[in-house]
Amino acid sequence: MLRYILAVAAMAATTLPSVSFAEREATDTAERELVTRTEMPGQKFRDYLTLFKPRKELEPQKISYSKDWLDQQPKANGDEHFKCLAEALYFEARGESVRGQFAVAEVILNRVASSRFPDSLCGVIKQGTGKKYQCQFTYTCDGHKEVIREKKAYERVSKVARAAIDGIAKDLTEGATHYHTTAVRPSWSRVYKETARIGVHIFYRHNYRTASN
Repeated sequence: MLRYILAVAAMAATTLPSVSFAEREATDTAERELVTRTEMPGQKFRDYLTLFKPRKELEPQKISYSKDWLDQQPKANGDEHFKCLAEALYFEARGESVRGQFAVAEVILNRVASSRFPDSLCGVIKQGTGKKYQCQFTYTCDGHKEVIREKKAYERVSKVARAAIDGIAKDLTEGATHYHTTAVRPSWSRVYKETARIGVHIFYRHNYRTASN
């Protein structure tokens, strides 16, 4: 009987510490996790806060809708889509005021953003090209070769294109996707909502609703 008691005591001495150690480990782990979640001493807490601080916004570039302002800007360049926009502004709006040129650029960019039109600048500008007088921008389907003869005018509209693509211009047309000159009155102008008049152009926005608005 004594031997049996001693054997039980020996087993208890070897197993109980391991159970106690496991329990202590579980408790310590839980405590460490609790501290990690709730304790943010000094510098760590400040670092944590910086993650949620809004980044300092860059001051918007001051833009003046004038030829003098354009002439002070660096020479503009870019990819094929930049070239498409610069060309469109040259043939569609080089005789317009600088504000009017920005407004035309805005319409083209608004079309790119709309699901109703192609999703690239060149796609929007060349939509319908190949069918005489059935394109979106007349100069691309009027049968005349596009020749840039006024180099200074092209240099300026290129800067307008660059600034418009870079998003430094203000909203001038309230989301317009169409425009025409005051010399004409297309049938759709009686259906769409007029949003602005700038120079010789009148701007319009379609008035149907989509899931996004």
